[in-house]
Amino acid sequence: MTTPPEPTIRTLDSTVVYTNPWITLREDRIQHPDGTHGIYSVLDRPDFALVIPMENDGFHLVEEYRYPIGRRSWSFPQGSVPHSPSPLDTAHTELTEETGLTAASMTHLGRLDTAHGNTGQRFDAFLATALTPGTPNREHTEQDMRHGWFPRTDLEQMIINGVITDSCSIAAYTLLLLHTPR
Repeated sequence: MTTPPEPTIRTLDSTVVYTNPWITLREDRIQHPDGTHGIYSVLDRPDFALVIPMENDGFHLVEEYRYPIGRRSWSFPQGSVPHSPSPLDTAHTELTEETGLTAASMTHLGRLDTAHGNTGQRFDAFLATALTPGTPNREHTEQDMRHGWFPRTDLEQMIINGVITDSCSIAAYTLLLLHTPR
């Protein structure tokens, strides 16, 4: 059975509404497959890497105050590095920067969309193992960041209880579970 091609939306023009060093907001005038016109707002952000640092059947997490949600939040280390040559290099940089850890092994788990309804931003998820401790070298904006290690059962309970709500961290953990032999 042949699947028909999916209808596409055509961009008629695009206007940058706002930009700063971290984001660009644009408004696109579009044409739907039936010929009607509309607008679509798109938030452009750089892709990033997320790292799951695992050792002793547990995981290293970072916690910091997240201004948009108005509270502190636990997640796996993640971020973007301007002009980084690759997602793998970004993963190594973010892990060391946020936790001080270095990884002798970094396994790519997958590439996911962050919020495909309003941004084209994607992230690469990596499993970091064979960890060596060190001193974090956090950015100024990460000055309130904390780092902790949690056993697997605690991490999973934190997800169930809504302590970990970062969707990228939860999605990356799901990738890890799918990569783990049963």
